[in-house]
This record gives sequence, C-alpha cells and structure tokens, in this order.
Amino acid sequence: MGCCGSTERTKREWKPLEDRSCTDLPWFLLFTVFCVGMGSIFGFTIATGGAARLVFGYDSYGNTCGQRNEQIEGVRLSGLDQTDKKYVFFLDPCNIDIVQRKIKSMALCVSVCPDEELKTYQDLKRFAMHNGSELCSYELAGHKYPSLPERFDKCPKLPVPPSKSFPVFNRCTPVDISCYAKFAEAVVTFVSDNSVLHRLIAGVMASKEIIVGLCLLALVLSMILMVIIRYISAVLVWILTATVFLGSLAGTSILWWLYINHRLNVNETLSKETTETKDVKKEAEMSRDYAQALLVYAIAATVFTVILLLLMLFMRKRVALTIALFHVAGKVFIHLPLLTLQPFCTFLALLLFWLYWSLVLLFLGTTGNPVQNEETGLTEFQLTGPLQYMTWYHAVGLIWISEFILACQQMTVAGAVVTYYFTRDKNKLPVTPILSSVLRLMRYHLGTVAKGSFIITLVKIPRLFLMYVHNQLKGKENACARCMLKTCICCLWCLEKCLNYLNQNAYAATAINSTSFCTSARDAFVILVENALRVAAINAVGDFVLFLGKILIVTSTAFAGVLLLNYRQDYAEWVLPLIIVCLFAFLVAHCFLSMFEIVVDVLFLCFAIDTKYNDGTPGREFYMDKALMEFVENSRKLERVAERGRSRPTEVVSVEGAEMKPMVSDSGGGGDVGGETEAVGWGLDGGGGEWEELQEFHVYYLLAGVLVDWALGEQSTVVPLILCLTEDMVLFFFVYLPTSTLFLFATLLQQPSPAVVPQPQPKPPKQSASHAS
Repeated sequence: MGCCGSTERTKREWKPLEDRSCTDLPWFLLFTVFCVGMGSIFGFTIATGGAARLVFGYDSYGNTCGQRNEQIEGVRLSGLDQTDKKYVFFLDPCNIDIVQRKIKSMALCVSVCPDEELKTYQDLKRFAMHNGSELCSYELAGHKYPSLPERFDKCPKLPVPPSKSFPVFNRCTPVDISCYAKFAEAVVTFVSDNSVLHRLIAGVMASKEIIVGLCLLALVLSMILMVIIRYISAVLVWILTATVFLGSLAGTSILWWLYINHRLNVNETLSKETTETKDVKKEAEMSRDYAQALLVYAIAATVFTVILLLLMLFMRKRVALTIALFHVAGKVFIHLPLLTLQPFCTFLALLLFWLYWSLVLLFLGTTGNPVQNEETGLTEFQLTGPLQYMTWYHAVGLIWISEFILACQQMTVAGAVVTYYFTRDKNKLPVTPILSSVLRLMRYHLGTVAKGSFIITLVKIPRLFLMYVHNQLKGKENACARCMLKTCICCLWCLEKCLNYLNQNAYAATAINSTSFCTSARDAFVILVENALRVAAINAVGDFVLFLGKILIVTSTAFAGVLLLNYRQDYAEWVLPLIIVCLFAFLVAHCFLSMFEIVVDVLFLCFAIDTKYNDGTPGREFYMDKALMEFVENSRKLERVAERGRSRPTEVVSVEGAEMKPMVSDSGGGGDVGGETEAVGWGLDGGGGEWEELQEFHVYYLLAGVLVDWALGEQSTVVPLILCLTEDMVLFFFVYLPTSTLFLFATLLQQPSPAVVPQPQPKPPKQSASHAS
C-alpha cells in the first residue's frame, strides 16, 4: 500500500514519456467543486446587492445610490428612491478610523458633488437651491439650513472642501487630500515631517523615466545572466568556495585578535591603577564581560570555520556535478527560450486572480443583513449566521488557488525539462515543448497539482493563523508563550519549505512516469535520499551561486541608478527611486533565477534516474548530456583509483558494442543488476559510498570537536581531554550515529528493480574441415 491508501507496484519501472494517463482524478473533481464554491460566493454577492452597494455606494440608512430601494424594517429613512442621486457624499470625510481603515462619517446620496468650498450654512442653502443637491440629512429642508438646531449634527462640517466624483465608484472625493495627512502619518510611521514625504514623492515623479529604464535594465541583466551562467558557473563556484572559506577564516582571526588585544589593554590598564575605586571596579567588570563576549564569539567562529572546512573537504567531489548541471541548464534555456516567459505568465495569472479575489472580498464587505451601529447609529451590512463563514472559505481559496497556480508553473517547467532530457536527438524536440507541457498538464495532471497545492495549504494556514495570533498578542504574552509561538511558526515554515521541495520533485516524477502524486512523491523521495549528499551540495553551492547572481544584478542596477541620479544634490530626491529600483531588480532576478533553480533541480532528478536505471550498454543507453557524461567518466576514473588503493577488486562486465561500460555503483540499494554479476547502476552514492563517507565525516567531526573543546579548556591537561572525549563520544553515539543509521535505513528502504544486463555470448568453437564434411 502506498500513501493515502493507493495501491503501489512492488517494483518501480521508470518509463520516461510513456504510458501517459490521468492522475489523481478525485482531487481534480474536488478542486473543481471548490472553485465552483468560490464562484458561488461571487454570484451571491451580486444577487444580494453587495456588488451594487460597493460600486454605486450606499448612504447611512441602507439606501443604494442611483436606484430605487426597498424599505428596511426598523431603519428610518430607508426605502427611498435615489434614482437621481448617484453620488455618495460624506459629511466629514476626514473622520477616519485608522484601526478599522474606514470613514466614520455619515454618508448621503446626492445628485451633484460640491465643486467649490462652502464656508457657511448660507452657502449650503444656496448650493441646495441652485443645484438641487441637499448636503444635509434627508429630513432637513434645504431652505431652512441656517436656522435649524440639528444643523450641527446632521450637516457637513464647515468648511466643506471642494470635491469631485471618483470614477467608477461614484464617491465625492475631496480635491485637497491634506485632511488625510493623519492617516498617512499613521501608515508611514517613519515620516515625522510631511515635507520629507512630499520631497520623496516629488523625487519619484521627477525620476519616473529613469526608474522605468533601470527596471528594464534589471530585466535584461537577469535574462543575460541565465544564458551566460553556463559559461561562468565553474569560476563562480570555485570563487564562491574560496571566498566563503577565506571570509570565515578572516572573521575568526579578527575576533581572536580583538580578544587578545582587549585582554592586553585591560591588563595594562589594571596594572597602572593603584587604588581600587567604585568606578574602577565597575569598569573592570564591564571589561571582563566584554572580553568574555569576544571569547564566545571567537570560539563560535572557530567551530564554524572548522566545520565549514570539513564540509568543503567532504563535498568537494560533488561540486563538479553542480557545475555540470548549471552548464546543462544553460543549454535548456537556449533550446527552450519560452521558459523565460514563465515568470511573466505566472505573475499575470496570480495578478488577475488576486484582483478578482480582492474585488469579491470588497463585495463581501457590503453583503449581508443591515445592522445598526450602536456607537454611530449608522446602518452597515454584515454577514451573520452561517453566511459569515463565506469569508473564511474565500480566504482559504486565496491560499489554495495561489499555490495551485505556482504548482502549475512547476509542473509545466518540469514537463518541458523532462521532454528535453529524455529526448536523445535534440533536433526531434517538439516545436513548442512548453506548450506541449501545458497541454499535457491540462489533460492529465491537474489533479496531481491540486493535491500537491492542497498539502501546502494545510501547512500554510496554521502558520498564518499563529502569526496573526502572535501579532495580536504582541506585548501581552509572557516570554514562554512568545517563545512557543515563534518555535511553532518556525517549525511550520521549515515543514512548508521541505514540502515545497518534495512537491517540486514529485511533479517532475509525475512528468516522467505519469504516476499519481503519492507514488511520485515516494519515488522522488527515495531518489533524493539515495543522493542525499549530492542534493546537499547542489542546494548549498547552487543556491548560493544563484543568490550571488541576484546580488550582482541588484548592485549593477543600483550602480547605474547612482550614476544617473547623482546630479540631484538632495539625497531625499533620489534615495526613494533608488530603493524602488533595487527592490524591483531583486524581484525580477529572484523570479528568473528561481526558474533556473527549478530547471537545475529537475535536471538532477532526471540525471539520478538515468544513472540508476541505465548503464550505457545497448538497450540501456544514457540520456544525459555530454557535460554530464564527462562528469560520469571522471567519477568512474576516480572511483577505480580509489578501489585500487583499497585493493578491493571490482568486477566490471565488458560488452561488445556497448557505448559505455556498466558503472560501478556506490548505491546502498543496488542489488544484482545483471544475472549473477553484481553490476549496479552508477551515481546514487547511497548506502555504499555515501554511508562510508558519512561515517568518515562523523569521525573527522568527532576528532575536531574533541581537539577544539580540549584546546579551549581552562587547563589543557590529560583530565580535561578525557572529559571532552567522553562528552563528544556521548554526542556521537546518541546523535550522530542514530542519524547515520536512519540515513542508511532510508537508503535501503527501496531496492531498485533488477534489470538484466545483456551478457556477451560465447563464440562457438571452430569445427575442423574433416569433421564438417
């Protein structure tokens, strides 16, 4: 049995791009029903008048402006005919509730918005008489405004600022928005001087052409980097490795130098002090605390540098695979140039959905039963009873459908890359592999995408809820509760990232073998576990190289911005445009290089499957690119040298006419691949090579930990050495060893299916002429 109760085959037979069939059909039906529910909410808001109230506006008595209304029970002045009064006018538009972000003023339907300032009640009367637009409450006669005692409560606050109708939504909006300064100051809390805000906005408006040009520059640089990264990947990786190690070594040296220098200065100062006063004691105590802090930082930096050096020595053989994958990924973008448009398509789809979702949310805000506000006495519309859960349903739809759109992008990219990898003759690729992948997704795999995105939604909803609770309780909860909340949020975030990575590989497995989500996730997980160290190398080195690429694009764009904006003397006029440009540059670089990262991850999964189930013999030829083939050959040579050094003979089967010899595997789940010969597919570094190297790393780490602990001890004698050895051995046996055992168990969990390697047929003995006759 597989996950979620699905029946699984005992042996996995990977057949790339064959046997295409529909996957996870029940989840597609469930997602379709959910989307129908989202559409039903939109229809409900229209049928109940919520959409009309938002678009046309409504007054404080529940009357929709611009149409005939029905009487609302218990609400006076409701049910009025407002056909001729199409605009909403607020008596006090500056009375804003900053917390709820809405206007608390009474609203009326008027026929004309005041286009000039009205300073007195006499002006209100004149405006009502000439324009037929009464700006006071409906029960007050316009010609009696100056003499009515209710004018202070039911007439607009004087002076009435000139306003004009807002397009589409029919609201009378003040021409001078200075009354919203309080609201702006509350939103932009870092601006204490309104003149600074005005100068920043003026700088943006004056530099809008430069901002657009710099944004286009960031876009062009991102596309260029995706093409040329294949040529500079090797240089970038080794420069990165050397920079990181030298930087950590320099940082550690500086910390130790600061600590030693501080200790010498303290000793010199204390030797000069002859009398111990209160201030001297306090200063000496502060110096000791500072020295202790420096010592802790220096020790931590030293441990980090030692571990980093061990990791670099341990992972150096796998950096070559990252370089080869980067090289092939660059070729993918040359053969599939439409991949560069995927971020734009995804962003456009998300933008359209978010606009629709926001519009429906606004409709829900004006939908429901009329309720009179006890504080203001105004009529508002609220969802009551079971209808209030529509908002929660709508919120879940935001998360699920957004994740669904992102998952469709991942599946589309995976399908195109899989088609590229498993097509031996690249000249026979489909005319538009991206379009073929989209059609394949829509025809067969929408259910798989819906299921994967739903799993992410199940993890994201609790995390967002805990973040909301944490923000609401900020400053009120105790330290323990705050720590627990942050821990839960962090754990859910880590789980979400892990599931995202697993989902991405599951989509790639589905694109390869057309299996359901659970089956694909299990198969991808087994492949990733068998290649755990290579996965770590690719994610660590590759992600950091891509991060450096993002920084390169941002810094280049910022440098160009400084050159173009340096003619402005006032920094406030160009700092905001520069910040906007840098943010946009990072966003664009992140979108494009994240696409590059997805391609690299899919290529690695294809490479791992290729090397596991193919060995280069006739009928089982490799699909991989020339760069990856060179990596395979180099790895084989190194492996043979290592085998000779250990004096362990390895049996290699030679086949006539084979493209390559069978690879000797260091996979833990190898088994017999060919008849009686133990020749396992190369390249998985599972329970054999990976297990041995993991043990080797643990031994190195144990020895380094013992030496560091002993060297930093107060007394470097034999007794502390024994104590350090005992402590680190306990950690080794109770932490590192169980982890390695679990790793080996997971590697051996899935044995690859046996495949028969064609054996050379013995030549028949030559018969003599006499015998033949």
